[in-house]
This record gives sequence, C-alpha cells and structure tokens, in this order.
Amino acid sequence: MLKLFVLLFIVLTVPGHAAELGDWTVDVVAKRYFSSHTSYEFGNPEPPYQVPLSRLEFPMNGWFGGVVASRKFDRFTFSGELLRNMSQRSDEQFKDSDWTGETHPTNVMDIYSESSMRFEPSYMARLDIDMRVDDWMPLPKGLDVRPVVGVRWQDLNLLSRDGVQVYPADPGLAADPLPGEGIRFSQKYWQYFLGARMAYDLSRHFNVPGLTLTGQMDGAIVFGKNRDHHLLRPGIRMTYENTRGNAWHALIGLSAPLNKNLTAGVAFEYLRIETTGDHLWTDSVQQAELVWTNGVKVWSEQMNLMFTLRYLF
Repeated sequence: MLKLFVLLFIVLTVPGHAAELGDWTVDVVAKRYFSSHTSYEFGNPEPPYQVPLSRLEFPMNGWFGGVVASRKFDRFTFSGELLRNMSQRSDEQFKDSDWTGETHPTNVMDIYSESSMRFEPSYMARLDIDMRVDDWMPLPKGLDVRPVVGVRWQDLNLLSRDGVQVYPADPGLAADPLPGEGIRFSQKYWQYFLGARMAYDLSRHFNVPGLTLTGQMDGAIVFGKNRDHHLLRPGIRMTYENTRGNAWHALIGLSAPLNKNLTAGVAFEYLRIETTGDHLWTDSVQQAELVWTNGVKVWSEQMNLMFTLRYLF
C-alpha cells in the first residue's frame, strides 16, 4: 500500500494545466463506525459435516481518523485516503459460538462466549481515479456523474479479553470466566472497485450557497486474509483463512462551504463484504495441520458517519 501512495504522489505532482483554486484539496476525516463487525465461520471437515461448526464475530465500532488528498485535472481526479483507529475499545462485545455436536444435535449451539474487544493499530486506505463525462453525455443541470475505479485496503487488528463462556444447551452448567487476553485477530481486505460518483448542486433549490449532495455506489472484487490466535489454548493454536468474494459500497452526504477555502461535510457510508475460501487449522500440542473448505465464510458489514473538513487550494 505504501508503494501505491508513492505512485499517487508522483501522479499528482506531474506538471499539467495551471492549478486553480480547488484543484488541490486536503480533507481531515473522522469516521464513527456503528453496528459494524468483521466475522468468519467454518464447518466441520469430518462427519456429520455441520455448518457452521464455529462462528466468531468481531465488533469494530469506534472512531477512525485520517486525511484524504486529491488533485483535479481537466478530465481526471486522483484521490488517496489513509485512516487509523482512534478508539482503543469497541463498544460492543466479541461473540464466539460453537455447534460441536458432541453431546447435543449438531444444530444446537452448545458453547457461547462474549468478551470485550480492543483495537490494536488498524488501518484503512483508498486510492482511486474518477473521470469527468458531463461534456460527453447530457446530464440534468447541476448534476455531475463520474465513473470511478480504485482500490480499498483494510488492515484490522483486534484483541478480545476478559470474557465469559456459557453453555446454552446445558443451562444448569455454571459459566466459566475467560480472564485475560483471549483471541488476537488480524484481517486484511483488498477491494478492487468500479462504480460511479456524483455531486448535485442543491443551492439551486435551497438558499444555501454551495450546498451539494454527494454520493457514490460501487462494487468490488475482494481478496481477504485473516489470522486467529487462540491465546488461552495450550501451545500455539492458530487458524487462517484465505478467501475471495465481492463487496458493495454506498455513500451519501452533504457538504457546504464555510469560506473561500474551507468546506465542511457529513456523510453516511455502508460497506458489505462477503468472501469464501480455505480454512487452515494448526495446533502445536496436537501436532496437527489441516486445511478444508466446508462452510468457510468470511464477511463484514460496516456502517459509519463521516465528518470532513476540506481545505481547497
């Protein structure tokens, strides 16, 4: 990802037409994620092949912040974004569910735990390019629609701790505490997307100079990798997923100028990722290593309110 940002910098600084106010923009961005998670599950590789065998749901509610830089040319606009988590904890619980089928039917959840969730350093990045087409096709006055292509990248690192494990199929069994650090989870998503970006001049209808409705919709091919280290297990117990799938992304917002150089904005953003692939399980105590695909699913649903302050120069 660093190489991509270097490439963007080179592109942005290539001499072109004389820059005008607004050709360069830098945004300070804060995103508040809510009702958001990244999760995975897998089935049993052996009879009775129940799906799922285990499901792990990692909440990622909290604040991310960073910067967006863009450079507008006559036909194209290049943009890059880099964010890091500002929150240290998620405001929802990590959930771990199992359908082992050892003492109950395979469709009955028999082990369940919840734990608090902490963010370790996590990052999100985006590079894209959009193209002006309003002189090629008729559009309503005040509307600008642009095709956009790019890549999004997420590097999420989460740690569960201080959980409680219960046994839903045996309510008479006492709950077991899970003190300390439980699971260290790392996940990377590469999303190669294609879609459309739009802006509509609302000042034509409202007495607010420069008020603009903004939006974007796109679909992506996604490649994912995640790693799960069960810290409370004896020895070193790891699972890995290598998956591929798709994503759908939408954004809608409002922006308005504060003065000649500053513009403020707010937007709602939604991202849905769904992938499938391989599950690798390793256990140093059992000296085991096994790969399977039955019931392997890795997915994420992410929603945020985004606040921006843009400087035009």
